[in-house]
Formats: sequence, C-alpha cells, structure tokens
Amino acid sequence: MAKAIARRKRVVRRNWTRTEVKELRQHSKDRTRVKTISRALKRTPGALRQKARLLGIPLGHRRTKKRGLGLGGSRT
Repeated sequence: MAKAIARRKRVVRRNWTRTEVKELRQHSKDRTRVKTISRALKRTPGALRQKARLLGIPLGHRRTKKRGLGLGGSRT
C-alpha cells in the first residue's frame, strides 16, 4: 500500500506596496487588532509585526487593563 506524500504549502513572498504601507500606518493610528489587519492585507500577523518594527510604528501590543478584579488590592 503506497503512502501519499504530504506536500508543504509553497511560500510566496510579496513585496510591500506603498498603498499597503500607508494602510498599515493608518491601522496603527486607529489601533486596529493585528488579526483584523492580517485579514485586510492578506498577510500573516508575523509579517505585519516585522514590517511595523522596520517602519518604527507600534502595532499589536495594546491590551487594556481590567479594573476592579481585586488581584492587587489591600488585605484586611
């Protein structure tokens, strides 16, 4: 019985266009989630983070703190 050989998906690298870079900058200003940007630009979250770091713009580290959980409060 012959086994089927699993083929890996070929990586296709695409250069960044000026419009994509502009869109990435705008999403950074709007504080859009990385997952949402990834779907819009059809690029992986890792690719977006690398490009943002290269451009020197913040991206994808905006976690809001929840208040009133009582984790670090005073003890009585």
